[in-house]
Amino acid sequence: MTNPTVPPLLLGASSEHPVAIEPRMANRHGLVAGATGTGKTITLQVMAQAFSELGVPVLVPDIKGDFSGIAQPGVISDQLQQRAIRAGIEDLQPTGAPTVFWDVYGEHGHPLRLTVADFGPVMLARLLNLNETQTGVLQVLFKVADDHGWLLLDLKDLRAMLGFINDNRSEIGPVYGNVAPASIGAIQRALLSLDNLGGEQLFGEPAITLEDLMQTNQQGQGVVNILHAARLYRDSPLAYSSILLWLLSELFEQLPEVGDADKPRFVLFFDEAHLLFKDTPKTLVDRIEQVVRLIRSKGVGVYFITQSPLDVPEAILGQLGNRVQHALRAFTPKDQQAVRTAAQTFRSNPVLDTEAAITELGVGEALVSVLDSKGVPTPVQRVLIRPPASQMGPITDQERSTLVQRSVLSGVFDQALDRESAYEVLQAQAERALSDETVVTRRQSEARERRRPAAERSVVADMVRQAGRSAMRAFGTQLGRQIMRGLLGSLKGR
Repeated sequence: MTNPTVPPLLLGASSEHPVAIEPRMANRHGLVAGATGTGKTITLQVMAQAFSELGVPVLVPDIKGDFSGIAQPGVISDQLQQRAIRAGIEDLQPTGAPTVFWDVYGEHGHPLRLTVADFGPVMLARLLNLNETQTGVLQVLFKVADDHGWLLLDLKDLRAMLGFINDNRSEIGPVYGNVAPASIGAIQRALLSLDNLGGEQLFGEPAITLEDLMQTNQQGQGVVNILHAARLYRDSPLAYSSILLWLLSELFEQLPEVGDADKPRFVLFFDEAHLLFKDTPKTLVDRIEQVVRLIRSKGVGVYFITQSPLDVPEAILGQLGNRVQHALRAFTPKDQQAVRTAAQTFRSNPVLDTEAAITELGVGEALVSVLDSKGVPTPVQRVLIRPPASQMGPITDQERSTLVQRSVLSGVFDQALDRESAYEVLQAQAERALSDETVVTRRQSEARERRRPAAERSVVADMVRQAGRSAMRAFGTQLGRQIMRGLLGSLKGR
């Protein structure tokens, strides 16, 4: 039975009864799909705020810039109140959710930074779009840095390490494996491209941690972390998906097992989920599948947001127990296939033609199937999605700025840090080597001078003195001529 102290997450109501996600089953993941403009963002807002009210922190990417309204109470009109009643809410009260804004570029929230070491060679190789051989070089680089105790924090650490690897290939090859200069060059060019996309702002310190994301406020509500991703998604979709994939990996690796808890510990929403699997090596897709399957035991729920279920690999799609399907269009053969696939993923309902209903849904309507208290999918139902209690649409820039300044994390991430890491260590080594070489050269010169016979040194000294006197006389004569030419030229010119 469901714990009575943890109410279900109400999504809306069918013609027969309310439809809600059981909190104990919320970590069994989910899918929110549908064409553009059919209401996915509002459904996402309803779900995120419901998790927050249960005390579950969440992270939501805001790609279109219209999700920030969750931070402010909504304006409840009579029409909206009537819709709420139809969706199973007797009295909709306007409330916002505790919100923290993040932005890789620091323009619309706290700067979101990661260290190169935390990101790791596999994720970095994906971000840089490296091939298998180049990825191997990157793994050698990380291993060498680790063995020497050199920190990898930002991109200049990576460049310094690439230079070190290149200069010491003959010593590194027998121990770690051969490194080709061509691979090093390819990685350096990829880093240059990443620089142009703002990579210097993504990597560095202070770096974000899971503790920063998994917060609750004094009232016990989970914080809604909004990753402002409009510019990031536009300029580098690969960087956007890599950041969320990094977070998924961190949650899996760091959080302890909790078993079947009354509610999740954290929920990650992955908007534009197709980017996670686009041009991703099969080995990494298999790893993602494994993480999605096992991470629920850590108390983490993952919800994929996309236009079509076809965007998600079948092995992962089968693990998404809570599903909300908004309308799809069936104009082309590919669209029709997506409709059939979406219909087939639901548990059938004898009184509902699922395939036909998907193309007939209005804005704010969806086909919904959730896991019951025993973990069994419920028959698909046509549901009117409830309106959110928070504001629909974005807040103003001034409102956002005020919330960022009042955040408990205000001032923590504003100023970038640059402590000693691989770059500084290797730079100091190079300076010492140059200094040592200078000292050795000077000492060798002094030793040669001391070994020279006294008579030879005397002759050389006399020659230097004579040459000096001759040079001075010549210089004086030449200077005098130049001055006279200058004066005469000036007078003549007048």
